[in-house]
Amino acid sequence: MLMETTGQYPDDKVELYALLKKELEALVEGVKHPIPNLANASALLWHALKDINWVGFYLMHDGQLLLGPFQGKPACIYIPVGKGVCGTAVAENRTVRVPNVHEFPGHIACDSASNSEIVVPIRHEGEVVGVLDIDSPLLDRFDDQDQEGLEGLVRVLERACEWKPSPL
Repeated sequence: MLMETTGQYPDDKVELYALLKKELEALVEGVKHPIPNLANASALLWHALKDINWVGFYLMHDGQLLLGPFQGKPACIYIPVGKGVCGTAVAENRTVRVPNVHEFPGHIACDSASNSEIVVPIRHEGEVVGVLDIDSPLLDRFDDQDQEGLEGLVRVLERACEWKPSPL
């Protein structure tokens, strides 16, 4: 069952991410395929989060990241593991939060307006199958509360979707 929203989200991040988790759980209920779930998740985050200019997903395909559902300007299609913030998150199997992308070695600039970024790995049986990537035009936009909240949303997607043999 879909939850209707007024478009108004709380400023308090604890409340915001608790609400987003409930909304995402409603959106993915009974849907196992990753693509529609990731599409709805990117739209939900696009409308709920302030001060972002790109939100979306990259999925592992043939040993590299391939652009998946997103909201924002056109983006890089392929990202090698170990390259840029997204590829680093895959290689290190951890969330990577970058306060200033211009100081990140090897940053891949799909949008020159982006100044900070957070990337959260999506895992299936411990293996990274994709990432949630969010960019902001603000420096140091993402904090511990954002990281915790976004990791919680990714856990919802991990549980809801059938990731193998391939989401593509």
